[in-house]
Amino acid sequence: MEQPLEQPIKQPQPSWRDQPLYQALLLGGACAIVSLLLVLGNLGTQQSIADHQIADKLAMLAQVLPQSYYDNDPLSDTAQLSSPALDGPATLMLARRNGEITALALQLSIAGWGGIIDMILATTPEGELLGVRIISHKETPGLADKIERPKSDWITGFDGKSLANTSEQQWAVQKDGGRFDQFTGATITPRAVVKGVHQGLLLLNQWRQQQPAS
Repeated sequence: MEQPLEQPIKQPQPSWRDQPLYQALLLGGACAIVSLLLVLGNLGTQQSIADHQIADKLAMLAQVLPQSYYDNDPLSDTAQLSSPALDGPATLMLARRNGEITALALQLSIAGWGGIIDMILATTPEGELLGVRIISHKETPGLADKIERPKSDWITGFDGKSLANTSEQQWAVQKDGGRFDQFTGATITPRAVVKGVHQGLLLLNQWRQQQPAS
């Protein structure tokens, strides 16, 4: 009996969906759609984010400088000041009422024990401190965080101080012969804050001396 001839196995033809070009176009299209959605989302929230940032800055400023001091926008009336003793440039914000400078606010950063301490201070035009507040820090919780106003009134000890009524030697913690108290077991943090405030006052004094006489 004659045996049937063996038929060759027919290989399936690759679909166009399996082509590398199609896969690349599909991936590229998906990435483009996701990117477009991210851009649209960013544009849609940009103004809201900017408004919140301004509100946060005004709230921060209000901690040391009541709004009754100014009728301008201190956040846009600024200058950059620098000192090698500070961790980066400091931002000077000018408070004006009827065009006259009524107060100066300075945001600066200085190295502490656990990292950078960000703070803001405000003074009268003559250089007397209206207030000092810590914006952020990484100091030891429970020990060095007394620099925060909600946890201690230590930071209010700067109120009323100036370069005129506090000598160079007095701008230090008591352990170093100065007039500012230190925390038990956490001298480095208050020492850094005192240094930051002192450097801020020196910067503001230098800025005032560079202004043209009215």
